[in-house]
Amino acid sequence: VQLVESGGGLVQAGGSLRLSCAASGTISSINAMGWYRQAPGKQRELVATITGGGSTNYADSVKGRFTISRDNAKNTVYLQMNSLKPEDTAVYYCNAQGLALYSIFRSWGQGTQVTVSS
Repeated sequence: VQLVESGGGLVQAGGSLRLSCAASGTISSINAMGWYRQAPGKQRELVATITGGGSTNYADSVKGRFTISRDNAKNTVYLQMNSLKPEDTAVYYCNAQGLALYSIFRSWGQGTQVTVSS
C-alpha cells in the first residue's frame, strides 16, 4: 500500500495550509490514519490521528488549530492547518494502517515539507 502526500509549502505565520494523503494499492480496509511530523534535529512526533469511525486525537500543541479528516471512499486523509506558527515547521508524514488483500499493512508516505516564516 502506497501513500502519496501533497499540499506542503511555505506560508507566513498565521496562515493556513491543507495537506492531503491518498492511499493506493490492494486495500481491503483502512483503520487508523494519521499525520506525524519531524523537525530538524528532533524526533518524529504525532500530530493527529483519525479512526475508521471518525474518532480523532491531537497533539496538545496543535489542538484548536489543526483539523484531521478523511474520505473513506477515496482512501484519503486530510490535515487542515490554521494559525500556523514557525514551530510548526517540519516534514509532515502520513501514516495508515489496515488490511491489504492478504496481510496487515502499516505504511508511511514520503513526507511533505511545511515551512512557516515569522
